[in-house]
Amino acid sequence: MSSTKNPILLASIALILAGCAVGPNYHGAPAITPAKAFVRGDSTTANAEPVARWWTALGDPELNHLIDETLGSNPGVDVARARVREARASLRQQTATGLPTTGSTAAYLRTANLASLLGSTTSGGSGGSDSGGSGSSSSSSGGSLNLYVVGFDASWELDFFGGNRRAVEGAAATVDASEASVADAIVSLTAEVAQSYIQLCDARSRLALIQQNIDIETRLVDLMKVRRAGGTATDLDVVRVGNQLDTTRAMLPPLKASITEQLNRLSALTAQVPGALDAELAKAGPVPAPPATTNIGDPGALLRRRPDIRIAERQLAQHTAAIGQSVAAEFPKVTLLGTIGFAALQPQNLFDGSNFTYLAGPLLQWAPWDFGRNRARVAQANAARDEAEAHYRQTVLNALADAETFLARYGQQRQAVADLGRARASAEESYRLTEIRLRGGTAATTDVLDADTRRNQADLGYQQALAELTQDYVALQKSLGLGWGDAAGS
Repeated sequence: MSSTKNPILLASIALILAGCAVGPNYHGAPAITPAKAFVRGDSTTANAEPVARWWTALGDPELNHLIDETLGSNPGVDVARARVREARASLRQQTATGLPTTGSTAAYLRTANLASLLGSTTSGGSGGSDSGGSGSSSSSSGGSLNLYVVGFDASWELDFFGGNRRAVEGAAATVDASEASVADAIVSLTAEVAQSYIQLCDARSRLALIQQNIDIETRLVDLMKVRRAGGTATDLDVVRVGNQLDTTRAMLPPLKASITEQLNRLSALTAQVPGALDAELAKAGPVPAPPATTNIGDPGALLRRRPDIRIAERQLAQHTAAIGQSVAAEFPKVTLLGTIGFAALQPQNLFDGSNFTYLAGPLLQWAPWDFGRNRARVAQANAARDEAEAHYRQTVLNALADAETFLARYGQQRQAVADLGRARASAEESYRLTEIRLRGGTAATTDVLDADTRRNQADLGYQQALAELTQDYVALQKSLGLGWGDAAGS
Protein backbone atom coordinates (compact mmCIF):
# COMPACT_ATOMS: atom_id res chain seq x y z
CA MET A 1 0.00 0.00 0.00
CA SER A 2 2.84 2.38 0.82
CA SER A 3 4.40 1.64 -2.56
CA THR A 4 1.21 2.94 -4.17
CA LYS A 5 0.99 6.06 -2.01
CA ASN A 6 4.60 7.17 -2.41
CA PRO A 7 4.48 7.85 -6.18
CA ILE A 8 1.16 9.66 -5.75
CA LEU A 9 2.60 11.74 -2.94
CA LEU A 10 5.69 12.58 -4.92
CA ALA A 11 3.65 13.52 -7.98
CA SER A 12 1.41 15.76 -5.86
CA ILE A 13 4.41 17.53 -4.35
CA ALA A 14 5.89 18.00 -7.82
CA LEU A 15 2.66 19.53 -9.13
CA ILE A 16 2.39 21.88 -6.15
CA LEU A 17 5.98 23.02 -6.49
CA ALA A 18 5.62 23.36 -10.27
CA GLY A 19 2.88 25.93 -9.72
CA CYS A 20 5.08 28.29 -7.70
CA ALA A 21 7.85 30.57 -8.85
CA VAL A 22 10.16 32.42 -6.51
CA GLY A 23 10.88 36.10 -6.89
CA PRO A 24 8.47 39.03 -7.30
CA ASN A 25 5.52 38.80 -9.68
CA TYR A 26 5.24 41.65 -12.17
CA HIS A 27 2.12 43.73 -11.62
CA GLY A 28 2.79 46.46 -14.15
CA ALA A 29 4.73 49.71 -14.17
CA PRO A 30 4.24 52.32 -11.44
CA ALA A 31 1.16 54.42 -12.06
CA ILE A 32 1.77 57.97 -13.24
CA THR A 33 -1.50 59.84 -13.72
CA PRO A 34 -1.17 62.70 -16.22
CA ALA A 35 -3.51 65.65 -16.60
CA LYS A 36 -6.73 65.13 -18.53
CA ALA A 37 -5.63 67.61 -21.20
CA PHE A 38 -2.40 69.25 -22.34
CA VAL A 39 -1.88 72.55 -20.54
CA ARG A 40 0.07 74.21 -23.40
CA GLY A 41 -2.54 73.76 -26.10
CA ASP A 42 -4.25 76.75 -27.70
CA SER A 43 -7.07 77.56 -30.09
CA THR A 44 -5.23 75.90 -32.99
CA THR A 45 -5.03 72.50 -31.26
CA ALA A 46 -7.85 70.04 -30.56
CA ASN A 47 -8.20 67.15 -28.13
CA ALA A 48 -9.39 64.78 -30.87
CA GLU A 49 -7.22 61.75 -31.52
CA PRO A 50 -4.49 62.52 -34.06
CA VAL A 51 -3.91 60.70 -37.32
CA ALA A 52 -0.94 58.32 -37.32
CA ARG A 53 0.23 59.34 -40.81
CA TRP A 54 0.51 62.95 -39.69
CA TRP A 55 2.66 64.03 -42.66
CA THR A 56 -0.30 63.68 -45.03
CA ALA A 57 -1.83 66.76 -43.39
CA LEU A 58 0.99 68.83 -44.92
CA GLY A 59 -0.44 68.09 -48.36
CA ASP A 60 2.89 67.47 -50.12
CA PRO A 61 2.88 64.40 -52.43
CA GLU A 62 6.67 64.38 -52.71
CA LEU A 63 7.04 64.19 -48.93
CA ASN A 64 4.48 61.37 -48.78
CA HIS A 65 6.46 59.45 -51.40
CA LEU A 66 9.78 59.96 -49.60
CA ILE A 67 8.42 58.69 -46.29
CA ASP A 68 6.79 55.64 -47.88
CA GLU A 69 10.06 54.85 -49.65
CA THR A 70 12.04 55.27 -46.44
CA LEU A 71 9.81 52.96 -44.43
CA GLY A 72 10.13 50.31 -47.11
CA SER A 73 13.90 50.36 -47.52
CA ASN A 74 15.72 52.09 -44.65
CA PRO A 75 18.39 49.85 -43.04
CA GLY A 76 17.55 51.18 -39.59
CA VAL A 77 14.07 49.69 -39.79
CA ASP A 78 15.54 46.44 -41.12
CA VAL A 79 17.92 46.29 -38.14
CA ALA A 80 15.05 46.76 -35.69
CA ARG A 81 12.95 44.11 -37.41
CA ALA A 82 15.87 41.67 -37.42
CA ARG A 83 16.18 42.15 -33.66
CA VAL A 84 12.52 41.23 -33.29
CA ARG A 85 13.15 37.95 -35.10
CA GLU A 86 16.20 37.36 -32.92
CA ALA A 87 14.20 37.97 -29.73
CA ARG A 88 11.40 35.66 -30.87
CA ALA A 89 13.89 32.89 -31.59
CA SER A 90 15.42 33.40 -28.15
CA LEU A 91 11.97 33.08 -26.58
CA ARG A 92 11.36 29.80 -28.41
CA GLN A 93 14.75 28.53 -27.25
CA GLN A 94 14.07 29.51 -23.63
CA THR A 95 10.63 27.90 -23.72
CA ALA A 96 12.14 24.66 -25.03
CA THR A 97 14.65 24.69 -22.15
CA GLY A 98 11.85 23.65 -19.77
CA LEU A 99 11.08 20.53 -21.80
CA PRO A 100 12.87 17.17 -21.64
CA THR A 101 16.09 16.71 -23.56
CA THR A 102 16.51 13.47 -25.50
CA GLY A 103 19.40 11.91 -27.35
CA SER A 104 20.80 8.69 -28.70
CA THR A 105 24.12 6.93 -28.15
CA ALA A 106 26.13 4.38 -30.11
CA ALA A 107 29.60 3.39 -28.96
CA TYR A 108 32.34 0.85 -29.40
CA LEU A 109 34.68 0.60 -26.42
CA ARG A 110 37.88 -1.40 -26.04
CA THR A 111 39.80 -1.77 -22.84
CA ALA A 112 42.83 -3.79 -21.86
CA ASN A 113 45.03 -4.49 -18.86
CA LEU A 114 48.54 -3.26 -19.65
CA ALA A 115 50.30 -5.99 -17.65
CA SER A 116 48.31 -8.70 -19.39
CA LEU A 117 49.12 -7.25 -22.78
CA LEU A 118 52.84 -7.13 -21.97
CA GLY A 119 52.76 -10.76 -20.71
CA SER A 120 50.93 -11.91 -23.78
CA THR A 121 53.46 -10.19 -26.03
CA THR A 122 56.41 -11.77 -24.19
CA SER A 123 55.01 -15.26 -24.25
CA GLY A 124 54.07 -14.92 -27.88
CA GLY A 125 57.65 -13.98 -28.75
CA SER A 126 59.31 -16.98 -27.04
CA GLY A 127 56.79 -19.81 -27.32
CA GLY A 128 56.00 -22.20 -30.08
CA SER A 129 53.39 -21.83 -32.74
CA ASP A 130 51.16 -24.52 -31.26
CA SER A 131 50.18 -22.38 -28.21
CA GLY A 132 48.79 -19.39 -30.11
CA GLY A 133 45.58 -19.94 -32.05
CA SER A 134 42.78 -20.68 -29.62
CA GLY A 135 42.56 -17.28 -27.83
CA SER A 136 42.80 -14.93 -30.80
CA SER A 137 39.10 -15.05 -31.65
CA SER A 138 37.87 -14.12 -28.14
CA SER A 139 36.62 -10.60 -27.43
CA SER A 140 38.65 -10.65 -24.20
CA SER A 141 41.83 -12.24 -25.59
CA GLY A 142 45.06 -11.21 -23.97
CA GLY A 143 43.26 -9.22 -21.22
CA SER A 144 41.37 -6.95 -23.64
CA LEU A 145 37.64 -6.36 -23.69
CA ASN A 146 35.36 -5.11 -26.50
CA LEU A 147 32.02 -3.50 -25.59
CA TYR A 148 29.27 -2.48 -28.00
CA VAL A 149 26.58 -0.07 -26.74
CA VAL A 150 23.42 1.33 -28.37
CA GLY A 151 20.82 3.33 -26.46
CA PHE A 152 18.60 6.31 -25.91
CA ASP A 153 18.79 8.79 -23.05
CA ALA A 154 16.67 11.65 -21.71
CA SER A 155 16.93 14.28 -19.00
CA TRP A 156 14.44 16.75 -17.61
CA GLU A 157 15.21 19.48 -15.11
CA LEU A 158 12.13 19.96 -12.94
CA ASP A 159 11.37 23.65 -12.65
CA PHE A 160 10.31 23.40 -9.02
CA PHE A 161 11.15 27.00 -8.14
CA GLY A 162 10.21 28.66 -11.43
CA GLY A 163 13.65 29.74 -12.61
CA ASN A 164 12.95 28.70 -16.19
CA ARG A 165 9.44 30.19 -16.09
CA ARG A 166 10.92 33.49 -15.00
CA ALA A 167 13.41 33.24 -17.86
CA VAL A 168 10.53 32.72 -20.30
CA GLU A 169 8.75 35.75 -18.82
CA GLY A 170 11.89 37.83 -19.35
CA ALA A 171 12.34 36.58 -22.91
CA ALA A 172 8.70 37.41 -23.73
CA ALA A 173 9.19 40.92 -22.36
CA THR A 174 12.29 41.29 -24.53
CA VAL A 175 10.23 40.35 -27.60
CA ASP A 176 7.69 43.03 -26.73
CA ALA A 177 10.44 45.60 -26.21
CA SER A 178 12.05 44.75 -29.56
CA GLU A 179 8.70 45.13 -31.32
CA ALA A 180 8.27 48.54 -29.70
CA SER A 181 11.79 49.41 -30.90
CA VAL A 182 10.60 48.95 -34.48
CA ALA A 183 7.81 51.44 -33.83
CA ASP A 184 10.29 53.81 -32.20
CA ALA A 185 12.57 53.62 -35.23
CA ILE A 186 9.64 54.43 -37.51
CA VAL A 187 8.61 57.43 -35.39
CA SER A 188 12.15 58.82 -35.58
CA LEU A 189 12.58 58.11 -39.28
CA THR A 190 9.33 59.74 -40.40
CA ALA A 191 10.24 62.87 -38.46
CA GLU A 192 13.80 62.85 -39.80
CA VAL A 193 12.67 62.58 -43.42
CA ALA A 194 10.18 65.40 -42.97
CA GLN A 195 12.71 67.65 -41.25
CA SER A 196 15.29 67.08 -43.97
CA TYR A 197 12.74 67.69 -46.73
CA ILE A 198 11.57 70.92 -45.07
CA GLN A 199 15.17 72.13 -44.78
CA LEU A 200 15.67 71.38 -48.48
CA CYS A 201 12.55 73.32 -49.52
CA ASP A 202 13.43 76.18 -47.18
CA ALA A 203 16.99 76.45 -48.48
CA ARG A 204 15.82 76.53 -52.08
CA SER A 205 13.15 79.16 -51.38
CA ARG A 206 15.60 81.37 -49.50
CA LEU A 207 18.17 80.89 -52.26
CA ALA A 208 15.68 82.24 -54.80
CA LEU A 209 14.78 85.20 -52.59
CA ILE A 210 18.42 86.05 -51.92
CA GLN A 211 19.19 85.86 -55.63
CA GLN A 212 16.39 88.38 -56.21
CA ASN A 213 17.93 90.59 -53.56
CA ILE A 214 21.31 90.33 -55.27
CA ASP A 215 19.76 91.44 -58.55
CA ILE A 216 18.14 94.45 -56.86
CA GLU A 217 21.32 95.43 -55.02
CA THR A 218 23.40 95.06 -58.19
CA ARG A 219 21.11 97.53 -59.93
CA LEU A 220 21.39 99.81 -56.91
CA VAL A 221 25.21 99.73 -57.05
CA ASP A 222 25.15 100.54 -60.77
CA LEU A 223 22.73 103.40 -60.18
CA MET A 224 24.80 104.76 -57.32
CA LYS A 225 27.90 104.79 -59.52
CA VAL A 226 25.98 106.80 -62.14
CA ARG A 227 24.89 109.27 -59.48
CA ARG A 228 28.44 109.59 -58.21
CA ALA A 229 29.60 110.40 -61.72
CA GLY A 230 26.88 113.06 -61.90
CA GLY A 231 27.92 114.53 -58.55
CA THR A 232 24.76 113.54 -56.64
CA ALA A 233 26.37 110.68 -54.67
CA THR A 234 29.67 110.21 -52.88
CA ASP A 235 32.26 107.44 -52.86
CA LEU A 236 30.95 106.50 -49.42
CA ASP A 237 27.50 105.90 -50.88
CA VAL A 238 28.97 103.56 -53.50
CA VAL A 239 31.04 101.69 -50.91
CA ARG A 240 27.99 101.31 -48.64
CA VAL A 241 25.75 99.70 -51.27
CA GLY A 242 28.67 97.60 -52.58
CA ASN A 243 29.31 96.27 -49.10
CA GLN A 244 25.66 95.35 -48.75
CA LEU A 245 25.81 93.48 -52.08
CA ASP A 246 28.89 91.49 -50.97
CA THR A 247 27.18 90.61 -47.67
CA THR A 248 24.12 89.33 -49.49
CA ARG A 249 26.23 87.29 -51.92
CA ALA A 250 27.99 85.64 -48.96
CA MET A 251 24.66 84.10 -47.98
CA LEU A 252 24.55 81.93 -51.10
CA PRO A 253 27.33 79.33 -50.45
CA PRO A 254 25.94 78.11 -47.09
CA LEU A 255 22.50 77.69 -48.63
CA LYS A 256 23.90 75.76 -51.60
CA ALA A 257 25.85 73.55 -49.21
CA SER A 258 22.68 72.96 -47.16
CA ILE A 259 20.80 71.91 -50.30
CA THR A 260 23.50 69.38 -51.15
CA GLU A 261 23.57 68.13 -47.56
CA GLN A 262 19.82 67.52 -47.47
CA LEU A 263 19.83 65.80 -50.85
CA ASN A 264 22.53 63.42 -49.59
CA ARG A 265 20.71 62.91 -46.31
CA LEU A 266 17.43 62.04 -48.02
CA SER A 267 19.26 59.65 -50.34
CA ALA A 268 20.72 57.84 -47.33
CA LEU A 269 17.36 57.72 -45.54
CA THR A 270 15.75 56.13 -48.58
CA ALA A 271 18.67 53.66 -48.91
CA GLN A 272 20.04 55.19 -52.10
CA VAL A 273 23.46 56.51 -53.12
CA PRO A 274 24.15 60.27 -53.12
CA GLY A 275 22.76 61.98 -56.19
CA ALA A 276 20.00 59.43 -56.78
CA LEU A 277 17.27 61.88 -55.73
CA ASP A 278 18.70 65.05 -57.31
CA ALA A 279 16.51 64.93 -60.41
CA GLU A 280 13.38 63.90 -58.54
CA LEU A 281 13.72 66.58 -55.84
CA ALA A 282 14.65 69.32 -58.31
CA LYS A 283 10.91 69.92 -58.72
CA ALA A 284 10.17 70.02 -54.98
CA GLY A 285 7.93 72.96 -54.12
CA PRO A 286 7.96 75.50 -51.29
CA VAL A 287 7.88 74.60 -47.62
CA PRO A 288 4.53 72.91 -46.89
CA ALA A 289 2.45 74.76 -44.30
CA PRO A 290 0.92 72.90 -41.34
CA PRO A 291 -2.86 72.61 -41.07
CA ALA A 292 -4.91 75.34 -39.43
CA THR A 293 -5.95 72.97 -36.61
CA THR A 294 -3.86 70.15 -35.17
CA ASN A 295 -5.31 67.19 -33.29
CA ILE A 296 -3.18 66.27 -30.29
CA GLY A 297 -5.33 63.89 -28.24
CA ASP A 298 -4.77 63.78 -24.49
CA PRO A 299 -1.76 62.94 -22.26
CA GLY A 300 -3.17 59.52 -21.32
CA ALA A 301 -3.28 58.48 -24.97
CA LEU A 302 0.26 59.81 -25.41
CA LEU A 303 1.54 57.47 -22.69
CA ARG A 304 -0.10 54.49 -24.38
CA ARG A 305 1.13 55.49 -27.82
CA ARG A 306 4.79 56.44 -27.44
CA PRO A 307 7.06 53.47 -28.24
CA ASP A 308 9.87 54.59 -25.93
CA ILE A 309 7.50 54.35 -22.96
CA ARG A 310 6.47 50.88 -24.05
CA ILE A 311 10.14 49.88 -24.34
CA ALA A 312 10.88 51.16 -20.83
CA GLU A 313 7.86 49.31 -19.39
CA ARG A 314 8.84 46.02 -21.03
CA GLN A 315 12.43 46.41 -19.81
CA LEU A 316 11.06 46.82 -16.30
CA ALA A 317 9.11 43.56 -16.73
CA GLN A 318 12.24 41.80 -18.00
CA HIS A 319 14.34 42.96 -15.04
CA THR A 320 11.60 41.91 -12.59
CA ALA A 321 11.63 38.40 -14.06
CA ALA A 322 15.44 38.33 -13.79
CA ILE A 323 15.13 38.63 -9.99
CA GLY A 324 13.18 35.35 -9.92
CA GLN A 325 15.84 33.69 -12.04
CA SER A 326 18.54 34.72 -9.57
CA VAL A 327 16.51 33.70 -6.51
CA ALA A 328 15.72 30.27 -8.04
CA ALA A 329 19.45 29.61 -8.38
CA GLU A 330 19.70 29.52 -4.57
CA PHE A 331 17.52 26.39 -4.38
CA PRO A 332 18.30 22.78 -5.29
CA LYS A 333 17.98 21.64 -8.89
CA VAL A 334 16.38 18.26 -9.51
CA THR A 335 16.95 16.57 -12.86
CA LEU A 336 15.33 13.31 -13.89
CA LEU A 337 17.78 11.13 -15.81
CA GLY A 338 16.98 8.04 -17.81
CA THR A 339 18.64 5.81 -20.38
CA ILE A 340 17.69 2.56 -22.11
CA GLY A 341 19.74 0.47 -24.50
CA PHE A 342 21.68 -2.65 -25.24
CA ALA A 343 25.25 -3.59 -24.34
CA ALA A 344 27.16 -6.68 -25.49
CA LEU A 345 30.67 -8.05 -25.91
CA GLN A 346 29.91 -9.25 -29.45
CA PRO A 347 28.09 -7.13 -32.05
CA GLN A 348 25.92 -10.06 -33.17
CA ASN A 349 24.61 -10.39 -29.61
CA LEU A 350 23.87 -6.68 -29.18
CA PHE A 351 20.08 -6.83 -29.47
CA ASP A 352 19.51 -9.98 -27.45
CA GLY A 353 16.86 -9.49 -24.80
CA SER A 354 19.29 -10.50 -22.09
CA ASN A 355 21.55 -7.57 -23.03
CA PHE A 356 18.83 -4.92 -22.49
CA THR A 357 19.89 -2.30 -19.89
CA TYR A 358 18.26 0.73 -18.37
CA LEU A 359 19.07 3.39 -15.84
CA ALA A 360 16.68 5.93 -14.24
CA GLY A 361 16.73 8.21 -11.27
CA PRO A 362 16.83 11.78 -10.01
CA LEU A 363 19.94 13.93 -9.84
CA LEU A 364 20.12 16.57 -7.11
CA GLN A 365 22.43 19.57 -7.53
CA TRP A 366 22.76 22.21 -4.85
CA ALA A 367 25.46 24.60 -3.72
CA PRO A 368 24.22 25.99 -0.41
CA TRP A 369 27.65 27.29 0.57
CA ASP A 370 28.75 29.57 -2.25
CA PHE A 371 30.08 32.27 0.10
CA GLY A 372 27.40 34.78 -0.90
CA ARG A 373 27.90 34.67 -4.66
CA ASN A 374 24.26 34.08 -5.53
CA ARG A 375 23.02 36.54 -2.90
CA ALA A 376 25.18 39.12 -4.66
CA ARG A 377 23.57 38.19 -8.00
CA VAL A 378 20.11 38.62 -6.42
CA ALA A 379 21.14 42.02 -5.09
CA GLN A 380 22.38 43.00 -8.55
CA ALA A 381 19.09 41.89 -10.11
CA ASN A 382 17.11 43.92 -7.58
CA ALA A 383 19.23 47.00 -8.24
CA ALA A 384 18.82 46.57 -12.00
CA ARG A 385 15.06 46.31 -11.52
CA ASP A 386 15.04 49.52 -9.44
CA GLU A 387 17.07 51.25 -12.15
CA ALA A 388 14.59 50.09 -14.80
CA GLU A 389 11.67 51.43 -12.76
CA ALA A 390 13.37 54.80 -12.33
CA HIS A 391 14.14 54.85 -16.05
CA TYR A 392 10.48 54.17 -16.81
CA ARG A 393 9.30 57.02 -14.61
CA GLN A 394 11.85 59.36 -16.17
CA THR A 395 10.82 58.32 -19.68
CA VAL A 396 7.17 59.09 -18.93
CA LEU A 397 7.97 62.48 -17.43
CA ASN A 398 10.27 63.36 -20.33
CA ALA A 399 7.57 62.37 -22.83
CA LEU A 400 4.99 64.63 -21.19
CA ALA A 401 7.50 67.47 -20.98
CA ASP A 402 8.46 67.05 -24.66
CA ALA A 403 4.85 67.25 -25.78
CA GLU A 404 4.11 70.31 -23.67
CA THR A 405 7.33 72.03 -24.79
CA PHE A 406 6.69 71.53 -28.49
CA LEU A 407 3.06 72.55 -28.06
CA ALA A 408 4.26 75.83 -26.59
CA ARG A 409 6.89 76.33 -29.30
CA TYR A 410 4.40 75.52 -32.02
CA GLY A 411 1.86 78.00 -30.67
CA GLN A 412 4.44 80.77 -30.25
CA GLN A 413 5.87 80.19 -33.72
CA ARG A 414 2.38 80.47 -35.19
CA GLN A 415 2.16 83.92 -33.63
CA ALA A 416 5.59 84.82 -35.02
CA VAL A 417 4.52 83.76 -38.52
CA ALA A 418 1.36 85.86 -38.22
CA ASP A 419 3.40 88.92 -37.14
CA LEU A 420 5.92 88.46 -39.96
CA GLY A 421 3.06 88.00 -42.41
CA ARG A 422 1.77 91.44 -41.45
CA ALA A 423 5.30 92.85 -41.76
CA ARG A 424 5.58 91.36 -45.23
CA ALA A 425 2.24 92.90 -46.22
CA SER A 426 3.43 96.29 -44.95
CA ALA A 427 6.66 96.02 -46.94
CA GLU A 428 4.68 95.13 -50.05
CA GLU A 429 2.43 98.17 -49.52
CA SER A 430 5.45 100.42 -48.96
CA TYR A 431 6.96 99.25 -52.24
CA ARG A 432 3.68 99.88 -54.06
CA LEU A 433 3.38 103.42 -52.70
CA THR A 434 7.02 104.20 -53.52
CA GLU A 435 6.44 103.13 -57.13
CA ILE A 436 3.45 105.47 -57.30
CA ARG A 437 5.61 108.32 -56.01
CA LEU A 438 8.27 107.47 -58.60
CA ARG A 439 5.74 107.75 -61.39
CA GLY A 440 4.55 111.05 -59.89
CA GLY A 441 8.09 112.41 -59.77
CA THR A 442 8.28 112.67 -55.96
CA ALA A 443 10.58 109.66 -55.39
CA ALA A 444 13.91 108.61 -56.83
CA THR A 445 14.76 105.28 -58.38
CA THR A 446 16.99 104.51 -55.42
CA ASP A 447 13.95 104.86 -53.15
CA VAL A 448 12.12 102.24 -55.18
CA LEU A 449 15.12 99.88 -55.09
CA ASP A 450 15.44 100.36 -51.32
CA ALA A 451 11.74 99.60 -50.89
CA ASP A 452 12.10 96.53 -53.11
CA THR A 453 15.04 95.32 -51.01
CA ARG A 454 13.04 95.72 -47.79
CA ARG A 455 10.12 93.85 -49.36
CA ASN A 456 12.45 91.02 -50.36
CA GLN A 457 13.95 90.87 -46.88
CA ALA A 458 10.46 90.72 -45.37
CA ASP A 459 9.69 87.80 -47.68
CA LEU A 460 12.89 86.11 -46.54
CA GLY A 461 12.01 86.56 -42.85
CA TYR A 462 8.53 85.19 -43.41
CA GLN A 463 9.92 82.20 -45.34
CA GLN A 464 12.31 81.33 -42.51
CA ALA A 465 9.56 81.66 -39.91
CA LEU A 466 7.23 79.43 -41.92
CA ALA A 467 9.94 76.77 -42.22
CA GLU A 468 10.50 76.90 -38.45
CA LEU A 469 6.75 76.57 -37.87
CA THR A 470 6.57 73.45 -40.03
CA GLN A 471 9.64 72.04 -38.29
CA ASP A 472 7.92 72.64 -34.93
CA TYR A 473 4.86 70.85 -36.28
CA VAL A 474 7.02 67.84 -37.15
CA ALA A 475 8.68 67.89 -33.72
CA LEU A 476 5.24 68.04 -32.09
CA GLN A 477 4.07 64.96 -34.01
CA LYS A 478 7.22 63.10 -32.97
CA SER A 479 6.70 64.06 -29.33
CA LEU A 480 3.16 62.68 -29.55
CA GLY A 481 4.60 59.32 -30.65
CA LEU A 482 2.91 59.32 -34.05
CA GLY A 483 3.96 57.74 -37.31
CA TRP A 484 4.04 54.01 -36.57
CA GLY A 485 0.41 52.90 -36.21
CA ASP A 486 -3.10 54.12 -35.79
CA ALA A 487 -4.17 56.55 -33.09
CA ALA A 488 -4.79 53.72 -30.67
CA GLY A 489 -1.19 52.65 -30.98
CA SER A 490 -1.69 49.31 -32.72
